[in-house]
Formats: sequence, structure tokens, C-alpha cells
Amino acid sequence: MTLSPGKRARLERVSNEEGVIAALAIDQRSALRTLFAKAKGVAPEEIPGVMLEQFKEKVSRVLTAHASAILLDPEYGLPAARERAQTCGLLLAYEQTGYDKGVAGRLPRLLDAWSARRLVGAGADCIKVLLYYSPFSATSVNNMKQAWVERVGAECEALDVPFFLELVVYHDQMDEKSLAFARIKPETVVGSLTEFSKPQYGVDIFKIGFAVNLAFVGEGGGDFAYTRAEAREHLRRAGAAAGKPFIYLSEGVSNHMFAEALGLAAEAGVRYSGVLCGRATWQDGAEIYAKSGTEALEEWLRSVGVENIRRVNEQLRGATTWRHVYGKAAKESAR
Repeated sequence: MTLSPGKRARLERVSNEEGVIAALAIDQRSALRTLFAKAKGVAPEEIPGVMLEQFKEKVSRVLTAHASAILLDPEYGLPAARERAQTCGLLLAYEQTGYDKGVAGRLPRLLDAWSARRLVGAGADCIKVLLYYSPFSATSVNNMKQAWVERVGAECEALDVPFFLELVVYHDQMDEKSLAFARIKPETVVGSLTEFSKPQYGVDIFKIGFAVNLAFVGEGGGDFAYTRAEAREHLRRAGAAAGKPFIYLSEGVSNHMFAEALGLAAEAGVRYSGVLCGRATWQDGAEIYAKSGTEALEEWLRSVGVENIRRVNEQLRGATTWRHVYGKAAKESAR
């Protein structure tokens, strides 16, 4: 499988020296507002945009020295992009936050005032969109989502910029944190990766959650969805289903649980190519910022935040560069 020189150069900018993506995600908007609102005891709509900007700036300023890239949104994240370390690449999100709950199917929407070209003009090395997807949804719903991904892929292809597709799997009328969903999650992840690995979508890197819910890994049945051996096999199957390199997202779990999940993936021999880790790194700092301000946040980031990102980075010793799929650059191959 080949990659254009332009896309390869941009992927290198968001990777570490080993070709592994050790990226920090903070493109959250509505989720971040909710965290602030809960800490302050107010409604999310009462949280001003400047709070999102300030928080992202502080996180970027302190933590990007330990990351190969940062994922931000162009709505509130551009000031933070300017604060990142010089060695840190930039991914920008292209989708609107959340989805319209009044419309069935969790349909995706792009930012109205942005295009792939404008994101590149704002400094993006790579472009990311998030898609809620279930292979078991109605065909009419999935047709719309598939066409949407094709359009984004075509935009990125025309600009020679890498396309990251973040797949968030779900099932209609099912709580994604439930035991019932944990039992079908492996097939949901495998089916989603199988579909979007097809060439018409133009995906270069997948951003995906683990094919298992670690909270339901255990022995003896009952409230467990899978044994540890079964969990390893599910992770291997999902990895095999991905026709493109993939990186893991933290899905809002704790830093320790995310590190444990990465350890399980390494134990299973999964050839994942890094992480785009968000809340598992900085989530606890949101309450500190909302209650005590920027100085308290910066103190927390320089201690606990740095420890969190280092813990994740240590687990990336089990990751495999995306170059194993796309091959070495021409000048490297000639040596």
C-alpha cells in the first residue's frame, strides 16, 4: 500500500521518531463545557467560550512538549495551536460537536464556516472527522454516513493531506457503557473498520476505541462479557479488520484504565500505531480549572498531567509505526 509524498511528510510531522503517533486530543467542545458546568454547578450553556479557549491553551502549552501532535478544533482551539511545542504537529477537527438528537441516526455535520482547504490554511498537518457508526443501523442511515465520509476523503485527497477517521461505535437504544453493548462491541468495531477500509473512503488513519470494554473483562461469566483471553482475541480481530493503520482513543476512561488497555493490546500482539488520547490525560484538570482558575490548572498539569501523558507514552513501546502498512519513504528504501 502506498502513500503520496505529501501525505507521508504530513504524517511524519504528527509522529515521533519511531513513526508512532503519540498525540494529545483536546478537540472536545460540548463535552468540555459539560465538565466545566458540572464543576461550577451551572448549565452548560452558561459556560463562555473563553473558558474553553483558556483551558485548551494551558493544556497545549504544558503537555505538547510530551506529545508528537495535538488534535484541536478550529472553533476554540486555534489560540492553543499557537501555544504548542515546536516539535508538536497539528491535527484539526472538521466536524461539528455532537449530533442533533431530534434527528434519528446520530448523523454527522461539518463545520459550516470551514473546509479542508481552510483547515490546512489554518496550519493543519492532518484533518480529522468523528463519525458515530453502527454496522447494524438502517441502510438508509449508513448510506448517508458513508457518502459523507467519501466527500471528506475526496477533499483531503485533493489537498494531499492525511485523513483521520474517528469511529465511535454505538447501537440504537443501547447504553454504550452497558454489559449488553460490551457483548456486541467487538462485532460493531470489526464491522465498522471493515467498511471504512474500502478504498472509496480515502481514510489514511483510523482513530478507534478498543474492541472490548475493559470494565467487563473477567473470568467466570456473570457480569463479564469476555475472559482476558477472549478480549485479546477480539483486539486481534479488530486489528486484522483495519485495512489502514489505526490509533486508539481513550473513550473517556481513566488514565490508569487506558494504560491497562494499551498493555492488553500489546499483550495480544496488536499492531496499532499510537494514540490520540484526550480525557484520560487532562480530564481531572477540568474541575480544577473551573473551580480554581488557570494558575491552579497549570500547577496540576505540570505534575499530574505530565505524569498521565508519560504513563501513556510508556505503553507506546508496544506500538508499531504506521510505516509497516505504507512502507518506507523512497530515500529510506534506497539505502
